Amino acid sequence: MVKSFRVSDLQTLLASMGRSKSGLKQDLVGRALRLVQTEYSPELLKNVRQLYESRFPKSSGWLAARRPEGVPVAYSSLSSSPTATSQGADYLNGISKPIPTPAAEVKLVPLPFYQTLETLLPPTELIAQNNEKLQDSQCIFELTPNQADQIRNASELRPGIGSIQVVLRICYTDSIGVQEDQYPPNIAVKVNQSYCHVPGYYPSNKPGVEPRRPCRPVNITPWLHLSNVTNRVTITWGNFGKRYSVAVYLVRVFTAADLFSQLKLCSVESAERCRERIQDKLRFDPESEIATTGLRVSLICPLVKMRLGVPCRVLTCAHLQCFDAVFFLQMNEKKPTWTCPVCDKPAPFELLTIDGLLSEILKETSEDIEEIEYLTDGSWRPIRDDKERDRERERSNTPEYPVVDICIPEANGHSPAHSSTSLTGKSGSSSVGVSGVTGGPAVAPGGGAVVDLTLDSSSEEEGGGAGGDSEDTEDSADSPAPKRGRYNYDKDLVTAY
Repeated sequence: MVKSFRVSDLQTLLASMGRSKSGLKQDLVGRALRLVQTEYSPELLKNVRQLYESRFPKSSGWLAARRPEGVPVAYSSLSSSPTATSQGADYLNGISKPIPTPAAEVKLVPLPFYQTLETLLPPTELIAQNNEKLQDSQCIFELTPNQADQIRNASELRPGIGSIQVVLRICYTDSIGVQEDQYPPNIAVKVNQSYCHVPGYYPSNKPGVEPRRPCRPVNITPWLHLSNVTNRVTITWGNFGKRYSVAVYLVRVFTAADLFSQLKLCSVESAERCRERIQDKLRFDPESEIATTGLRVSLICPLVKMRLGVPCRVLTCAHLQCFDAVFFLQMNEKKPTWTCPVCDKPAPFELLTIDGLLSEILKETSEDIEEIEYLTDGSWRPIRDDKERDRERERSNTPEYPVVDICIPEANGHSPAHSSTSLTGKSGSSSVGVSGVTGGPAVAPGGGAVVDLTLDSSSEEEGGGAGGDSEDTEDSADSPAPKRGRYNYDKDLVTAY
């Protein structure tokens, strides 16, 4: 039987007996076989048989003859009414139907957003009535006058949705540990001749990943008779070898704000305790080759990429990085996963805690600080962004010079355009290169100096003194007059501002 188990079955078996469940399948099989051979016990035999029956439900009939008298042979039917019991004479493939009994020791995991007030129907297994893949199972229950009054007088979470509800929960039929909600394939729920809403599948953003259905309790309150009339629930489900149990509870529903209030009231870790935790992490380890002098922690929530409001983390996680408690609870209210957004490990509500030290740091730091570093003595220091540090370095290293307005010639004792200055010294009474100017730089209509960028610098170097000036003057006298634009200045001149 052990050799026929899957990896999940082997891990369940080893965990139930306090053994490690990590490793490849061959390692798990060898570990389970050694466990059976060396530490055989009635509890171990019971776990192996239950896992084997869950794996091969059709071939488990031979175990019935070897089962102890204290363990019931048959599993429950969902109908406990006298009419349904009287129909037990029906036959399926020549074999009479099993006697209806509740599922043995199936326990559902407690849910943070649901507080169980009363159990209306204990976990009861869905029994296939024939060989068809699509099965119908029924369960009936009645509400007492007190329960009906609780539902009627309950406050509203939102319009039409009360805080006291009757919910239907479905899980695997497994008595080992607590069971999470798990829907069978092709599920549909009908309450008193009306179909109620069952959460659908969420498409995955990752390629090749199948859509997942959030398995949460089904609210059947709006379709119930709030009187002494019997309520009948019909569950349609796909029979593909798995065994499922169904239960009905009267619950009080909490919101994310309610859980946040509980968290602030009951689970806040003091700043002193947080400092001790930091010192423990940064304490020198002589066996380690690398000495850690600080730990960086971001002040940005990994869930919403915004600054933390209420820093929260899981007590069992090894990291100091926190996430925002409000956003975490709101996200799990819509789609319950209860997984740490930092390390992807389980993050149940009862293990959440608010970091008192980081709460103080958030109040003391400005909005532009996005990261801090914890030091070995439990203190901390802010870490600025690299760009901000570069800007500060540039401001500290850049020398300060007076600002000069190049549009004002007297600002630095020189003309705004040195080309026109050199031009003035050799032009004399000539008008070559400067339009309408005989002794200085030309002035453009806007007030700036006009510079002739077409002059060859080599002519200035070769023709120095008056000789050069006279040659330029004689050449310019024979040359045609420069062309003028529509704004009364030379075509080849530009204005320097």
